[in-house]
Amino acid sequence: MGGKRGHTGDADERTPSLLGWWRARTAYKRARVEGQHLVKESRRILKRKSYRIPASIAAQVTADVKAVEDALAGDDLEQMRKAIAALDDAMDDHLAFARKSTIREYSESIGVAVLVALLLRAFVVEAFQIPSGSMIPTLEVGDHIFVSKFAFGISVPFTDHSKLLQYAQPQRGDVIVFKYPVDHSIDYIKRVVGLPGDVIEVKQDEVYINGKPLQRERVPRVCQYSEGPRPSGLGDERDCELWMETLGDKRHETIQEPGRGGRDFARYVVPAGHVFCMGDNRDNSSDSRVWGPVDFDLIKGKALIVWWSRGESEGWSPVAWFKAIRWRRFFHPVR
Repeated sequence: MGGKRGHTGDADERTPSLLGWWRARTAYKRARVEGQHLVKESRRILKRKSYRIPASIAAQVTADVKAVEDALAGDDLEQMRKAIAALDDAMDDHLAFARKSTIREYSESIGVAVLVALLLRAFVVEAFQIPSGSMIPTLEVGDHIFVSKFAFGISVPFTDHSKLLQYAQPQRGDVIVFKYPVDHSIDYIKRVVGLPGDVIEVKQDEVYINGKPLQRERVPRVCQYSEGPRPSGLGDERDCELWMETLGDKRHETIQEPGRGGRDFARYVVPAGHVFCMGDNRDNSSDSRVWGPVDFDLIKGKALIVWWSRGESEGWSPVAWFKAIRWRRFFHPVR
């Protein structure tokens, strides 16, 4: 028993020392950050407001700045704190007219963050939510995806038909987001099937490109899908057939509903500057077969990855909401 008490005592003695070391380390890092911030602010004011600062005051503040820099170069926390306090007092006494308030600093930080977010959204990447089942099985209702805005070119933000630069064109098999040709306020997502000059034809749900049937093979797997609950609250499970298609160098799955019968589409030549798009849920998709091709200028970007996904909840409880999250879909690449 005596040995155990001695062991526990050693652990108790070490715990305060480790806690003290961690606290001292945290205080040291905090002081360094504060000191670096004060030095930066002081030098900014001395440079921009030199015409309003007497030479004697400028010399005093410069000396205090040098003292803080010397303290930051060492490891003495108390010396660092004293130097920081002296510089802070000097700035309050002589440079208060040019110091930024806490509200102003936070406002500027938030403004910069918002600006960066807007630039990223306008030119780099944008988030979209999948509202319908037209791209099942590739994308499910409730998927949230990131779309590359610079995959094909750079557009003028908040416009419909302006391209600053276009350096690439969509390829067969690409999943793209674009403005709905009939109503530009709505975004659509479909897969590119035909390129400019291609002759597209659909016979009994089989796609022909330039007179050749699209390469595909049936996947022998049970296939059912649902777009979500109907207004009655009942499920909407539908039987389907799963197919693996090859478009260019891309392989992807599509589904068809055998009970609905084949959909035909007469021969159509894709005009220049346009692409022909179709949903992967071939019998349940409003696409170029209905409203025509997509102009290059309407394309917003290329789908990259599913970053979040959640289906319909069975009820409104937190547990039901959590259970509806599709963890398997997280960071799933869009192919």
